[in-house]
Parts: sequence; C-alpha cells; structure tokens
Amino acid sequence: MTEESTTWPGTPWPLGATWDGEGTNFALWAPASESVDLCLFDEHGSEHRVQLEEFTYHVWHGYVPRVGPRQRYGFRVDGPFDPHRGARWNPSKLLADPYARAFDGTFVADDAIFGYPIGRDDTHQDHRDSAPFVPKSVVVHDVFPWGDHLRPDIAWADTVIYELHVRGFTMRHPGVPPELRGTYAGLAHPAAIEHLHRLGITAVELMPVHHFVSEPALLRRGLSNYWGYNTLGYFAPHAAYCSSGTLGEQVREFKAMVRALHAAGIEVILDVVYNHTAEGDEAGPTLGFRGIDNPTYYRLRDDDPRYYRDYTGTGNTLNAQQPHVLQLITDSLRYWVTEMQVDGFRFDLAAALARSFHDVDKLSGFFEVIQQDPVLSRVKLIAEPWDLGPGGYQVGEFPPLWTEWNGKYRDAVRDFWRGPVASNPGTGVAELGFRLTGSSDLYQGDGRRPYASINFVTCHDGFTLRDLVSYNDKHNEANGEDNRDGNDDNRAWNCGVEGDTDAADILELRARQMRNFLATLLLSTGVPMLRMGDELAHTQRGNNNAYCQDNEISWPDWTGADPFPDAGVAGYVDLVGRLLALRQRHPVFRQRAFFLGRSIRGDGIKDLAWFTPEGDEMDDEDWSASSARTLGMYLSGQGIRTRGPRGERITDDSFLFVLHAGPEPTSFRLPGAPWATGYRTELDTDRPGGPASAYDAGGSLPLKARSAVLLRVTGAQTVV
Repeated sequence: MTEESTTWPGTPWPLGATWDGEGTNFALWAPASESVDLCLFDEHGSEHRVQLEEFTYHVWHGYVPRVGPRQRYGFRVDGPFDPHRGARWNPSKLLADPYARAFDGTFVADDAIFGYPIGRDDTHQDHRDSAPFVPKSVVVHDVFPWGDHLRPDIAWADTVIYELHVRGFTMRHPGVPPELRGTYAGLAHPAAIEHLHRLGITAVELMPVHHFVSEPALLRRGLSNYWGYNTLGYFAPHAAYCSSGTLGEQVREFKAMVRALHAAGIEVILDVVYNHTAEGDEAGPTLGFRGIDNPTYYRLRDDDPRYYRDYTGTGNTLNAQQPHVLQLITDSLRYWVTEMQVDGFRFDLAAALARSFHDVDKLSGFFEVIQQDPVLSRVKLIAEPWDLGPGGYQVGEFPPLWTEWNGKYRDAVRDFWRGPVASNPGTGVAELGFRLTGSSDLYQGDGRRPYASINFVTCHDGFTLRDLVSYNDKHNEANGEDNRDGNDDNRAWNCGVEGDTDAADILELRARQMRNFLATLLLSTGVPMLRMGDELAHTQRGNNNAYCQDNEISWPDWTGADPFPDAGVAGYVDLVGRLLALRQRHPVFRQRAFFLGRSIRGDGIKDLAWFTPEGDEMDDEDWSASSARTLGMYLSGQGIRTRGPRGERITDDSFLFVLHAGPEPTSFRLPGAPWATGYRTELDTDRPGGPASAYDAGGSLPLKARSAVLLRVTGAQTVV
C-alpha cells in the first residue's frame, strides 16, 4: 500500500479481492448502499481509505495498483439508518468482505462493535469506529503444489465418518509437537493420522472451520465459542487453527492438511453453517452482512423489519431465498471443493436453508441449485435435517443426492439400550428394526439408498458416549448459564449412580453399555458416524452443551487413563478398529440396497430375518410387544442384491446379531435349518477379548444382562 495508490475502474467480478500480479481488484455486492469505501490497513494498523466510484450490476468495484497478497482491508458502507425498515447502514463500522479468503486480527467485545450505543436500544445509531476491534480481511493469492494429489473418492456405502474438532483433537495428543497442537498442521501430523488409520475411519467431518468469532456475551464471561457455529467469513479457513500465520498462511496450511489426509486415504467433509451468521439479532454486533445490506442478507419479520426471523436459535437466519445470497453460498461451496479440494459438506440446521416464506420447501431454490450444479452435485452432501422453526424436523424428507443425520436412529438405539423409563415405558422393537437396517421407512420411498442414513449415537451436541452411560441429567454449570442451556431430553442412563463412582459393578456395566452402543452403531446398515474421543472414553463431566469450553472439558485425553475395568481406553480403540475391519471385509454390513425380507436366491433363506429368544421368526405381535428386550437379526451373505463394478455377483458370510437389553441374564435359541448348521462368536460385548465359542444350530446361546453377541454362520442348509 502506498499513498500514491489510486483506484482504477476495475471490474464487478469476481466478487472479493483478486490479485493479478500488479494490483488487486475489489468488488462488493451492496445494491442499496449510497457509497462504499475500501479501507486498507498497514502493519501498524493505520487506515487508508479509497472510495469505490464504479457501481455496476449493484456491485461497487475498483482496482488498486501495487496492492497485493497479505494486504489487510475492509469496507465502510453508507446508506440510510432506519431500523424499523430494516435499514442499518453505518459507515463507522468496518465490515468484513463476504468473499474474503482469510482474516487477520482479534475480535474484541468492545462497545464500538455494535451499531447502537450501549445503554440505548438498537434504533439509535452509534458513531464510534469499530476498526480496532474486528478482524481484517486479507488479500490472498496462493498457488499450492498439489502434485499428483488424488481424492480418495470413497463410495457412500463404504464410508465411515469421524466427527472431529480441529483444535480439540490434538490439543492433548502427546505424539503431536506442542507447536502444532490444535492446528491444521497438527491434524496432518503422522501421529494424528495413525490414530485415524488404527480406527479404520474413511472420512473426517470437521466441525466448523469457516472463520468465526465468539459471541460478545461469551467473551465478557471469560469464555469463547469453541465449536465455531458463529461464522464471519464463508471462504476463509479459521485463522486460529493455523500454526504458520494469519496473513494467508492459513489457506496454504489447510490445503496441506487436506493433501496429507487424502494421501492417507481419508476424505475431508466440512461442517458448514450457512443458516445464520455471527451478527446475531438486532442487539448483536455489526460485522459484515448487516452493514452491507441487512434487508437482503437476512430474513426479517414482515410485521416489523426491525426484528429478525430466527429459525436457528442464534438470533438471525440467512436469507437463502435471495438469489445473490444463494450465489454467495454456492460460490463458497464451489471454492472449498475446487480450490481447497474438500470432499463434501454437512449442513448445520439445513432445514433453515430450504424455507420459502415460512415453511420448509423440498422444491426450494437451494435444493434446485445444488441438484443441477456440476461440481456440488458430485460431492458428499449431508443434512442436519432440522431447524428450530415450526415444522423444522425434516428427518427423511430431504431429496435425492442428500444423506441425513438420522436423529431417529440415535433415539431408537439409546432408548433400547437404556431400557424402559417413566417417560418411555416401552413401545416394542419395530422402531429399532427399521434403524438397524438402513431406515427404509425414511429413505426408500424417494429412491434413496440405505447409505442416505448417517447413523450416530453421539455427536458434538450432547453427551459423550461415556457420559451417556454415566449421567441421567446434564451438568452444564461451567457454561455460566445456570444449567439452563443444552437439551433436557438426553435418553441417557447412568447405570445407577450419577457421575463418577468407584462401584465395580456400575463401572463394569458402563463399560459393557459403551461396547453395546459401539457394536450396534458399527454393525448397522447405513453410514456410521463416530464422535471424536468416544473411543478414548472421553468425559465432559456431564456437560451436554460444551460449545464454550475450549479446555480439557472438550479436549480428549490421550494418556490412556483407565476409567473402567478390563481393557480400558485401549480396549475401545481396539474394539472400534476390530468392528470396522469386520465391516470393511464383509459387504453384508454395507448394503447398497434395502433388504426385502424374503429369499433372493431361491434357497429358502431370507436376505433379512428376525428372531425371538425362542428361535422363532418374529411376527406382528412380537414386534409390538412392549416388553421385548431381546432381538436377533439374521443377515444372509447370499442375499446381497447389488452387484460388483463389473456386474459380478457379491456373496458373503452370513451373520446373526443378537441384542439383549434386559436387566437379567437370558438365553437365546439359535435358529436351525435352513438358516445354519452352526455358529461361531465374532464378538461378545460381555467378553470382548475372550476366545471365540462355537454353537450348534438349535442350541442355546447364554446372554449376559445388557449385552450383544455377533455370530458368524459356519454352515447353512439349503432347501430345494
């Protein structure tokens, strides 16, 4: 930046800051503004303003010679101030470029970041300069040496997802150098990747890495937004996760992380938050979109545009029905696919993106754009299929191409293993049967496949797996909200004691329950998703909403401390690895078509069959019996209906998976002809490291209270 810099006309595209080797073109879509100043900042923070004089297609633009990479900048946008009409322009506030590729600088909860004077309401305008307290956009030009890089390109049916927080995953990892912990480079470190390989996962789903800031109220309580669902910039990797710098270095380090994970055969999926931004409601800070064109970027109330429609629980909802806002979203998505080489996206509160006027609309512009886009229609698309607005729970309602976080799977599996409670005395096992086999009731009718179901028992939002079996109630006191935050309905069971205990019988039961959940999840049809740290028996001490806990509450402990008897932490890591290796070897667990419940090859053996503890096939009365706590699921390796890539028939071993959630030991009569002549145990959650046992068909399988056993069929009879 030099004083003699002058602005040339430039072009209205591409939006954002584009360096061409001699200077930078700046372009900002701000249709209703009266003027736009480009603000350039030197290394000391001194500001130099350049007025953008060209206005083409509602885009203010200008080319500034001799300005290039590492230049920090922002915009000041002027226009009317009339909050009751939704107009909140304020040139005193420095605004982030919606298309910025990087951000530099700390966000400070100073009163100047707000568009109104603190102590008065938002209908009064504040004229203090916010520039010293907000991150600056950065001009970036990065030519990255991808080399012979190839995407893993893993089929959905073969995918296993590991939900991971970039910072938290390595903050306590002893194998990652201290200077790299909590960063993109830390996740790319061989020690981190080795753990992912040991588990056998095929994709990491990164919690938000778009640049975000913390809510001012959190900062004033001495906390911060750890999860990252508070986006400032949709094109910029979060600067605090970079070990090498924040003037564009974060772009290169993120790409290096993707390259390393891909080289290890691991895909990268981003958890993206296009439903709302960091600006909150009318009392929130003015950081970008609000000051550029508030009535266009946000969904405002019809009766009083001073206020925002809040379908997200955060104060605002981005207006994805507006064409230029939808363009921003899709431009961002394409950038992460084409430039950053990510493999897919999980859309936070995706139902909010599909709302036309008030209702969720399966024919919304958002879905149509994704469907026809040649780039985005070919990557992995995962919806969190709900928001907080009326009619927002849309599990099973998203269109083809989309997979979904299956909240019904989570609830059914939790309910089965915790057992009857006052609020849920038992409704039979029919719901569980659907969930174990790909949720055909949700996804078959619209042409989707079993892998449309992203199966999970735990995720970042809620209890960890260890806490799920150790607490009945949430304990969020550390969040400073008097334990009012977080979900009250956790479908958890503490096994008889709330929190930590030294009682050996309770610890033994909790260990077995954790194994039950892991075995159920990883042997179900669909795409399994593991929560970071569950394989390490991580506890958040009963906190089920640790969004603001950037500390050891949220960071997994890698020391191998043994919270439970027997194999302890190492046992869970080994168990996950063992189950996922079994899943990878046997296509019967990775079905690409829904089961039919009948014989496929004419051998008298159904592709899927269900058995009572007496060894009989289940009937309607068995399915609806509220007292049913034991279930046998038979998967025929001869009944796989899909073919290999060259049209070859796929066959496999057959398996019987027996789940017993009853509080007392029992026995299970193993089905005889035509199902099998014998069985051999592959896994018993009561004795996970014990030797395999052989059983004759028609014999009795002893079951420990609350346990699961997987048996391989060692012989099958055919019926002519």
